[in-house]
Amino acid sequence: MADQYAQSGEGGRPTEIPAIRWDEPPEGPVLVLLDQTRLPAEEVELVCTDASALVDAIRSLAVRGAPLLGIAGAYGVALAAARGFDVDEAAIALAGARPTAVNLSVGVRRAQAAHREAVAKGGGPEQAAGAALAAARRLHREDAEASARMAAHGLALLDELLPGGGHRILTHCNTGALVSGGEGTAFAVALAAHRDGRLRRLWVDETRPLLQGARLTAYEAARNGMAYTLLTDNAAGSLFAAGEVDAVLIGADRIAADGSVANKVGSYPLAVLARYHHVPFIVVAPVTTVDPDTPDGASIEVEQRPGFEVTEITSPQVTMSGPGGGIPVAPLGTQAYNPAFDVTPPELVTAIVTEEGAVSPVTAEALAELCDRSRQVTI
Repeated sequence: MADQYAQSGEGGRPTEIPAIRWDEPPEGPVLVLLDQTRLPAEEVELVCTDASALVDAIRSLAVRGAPLLGIAGAYGVALAAARGFDVDEAAIALAGARPTAVNLSVGVRRAQAAHREAVAKGGGPEQAAGAALAAARRLHREDAEASARMAAHGLALLDELLPGGGHRILTHCNTGALVSGGEGTAFAVALAAHRDGRLRRLWVDETRPLLQGARLTAYEAARNGMAYTLLTDNAAGSLFAAGEVDAVLIGADRIAADGSVANKVGSYPLAVLARYHHVPFIVVAPVTTVDPDTPDGASIEVEQRPGFEVTEITSPQVTMSGPGGGIPVAPLGTQAYNPAFDVTPPELVTAIVTEEGAVSPVTAEALAELCDRSRQVTI
């Protein structure tokens, strides 16, 4: 089950409420999430006392973003173990909550493997639950470290491609601290450029239909004092034509073995625009987002979201009336095409930046070598 209570940030400082945290009140362990569906109007925490509540939070996008979903999945397994639920059953439900985001299943498997290993060694329920929690905390820490390294590698690449600074960066969806154990993926690179005095402008796509750019990226940019401008997704073309974009930085939910990138729907058109206008198109994601078991873009399962997300507008501050709980903006009964992601082929990607460095040009061989190097470092 889940419960909610609100906490407000102060002034213009970055929020002190983490995107995710483990807590152990007297009544038992819980996983606490900053409810991203309520931002930017309210900073409200969602308290999950079991894995099923976390599954609901993942599906509703209260918690989202590939790296954070991996962390959430691991903590969800630990929560099930600590609360005495069937761990394998919880793991299946968690891993299937959002099929495109490979980090979710990676996090679930890590905590599940730690739990199984503890049981195999004769550990009792408490010890096994502790092992799962330790695995989740380790993943959380590793992601924070990976975020810092991605920011450094990404900024170095920007300076190589665009010497002289004054970067004007276009981004899509949300890739900051709200999706990470650290400061994010693509957004972390832009933030590093800002802190170094090398960011001239962050162009923020609204990101239809759920407005993660408008609600979340603009929220994070404002709190970090960055120079940013919000635009509708379909205004990006005119921005490129005016010569106002120096680079595109996006995250990823799954990267296939051949370098195809699944990211929030609307990313692929940006890649096409970037190629036509000779603008670097850079993907920033941890190595855990690379899925060697998915051979190519055609093999990526793209999540289809409910149609009412397109036919209605939702807001926590407005009384709702539509079938999905929102304000109708299309005639009743209108069918909607609503894929959560699209897939960009590797030939349109200038570089993939990970915590282990950048891959450019993007090829299956270069990605495989990167993943092998990452495994050796981990071992």
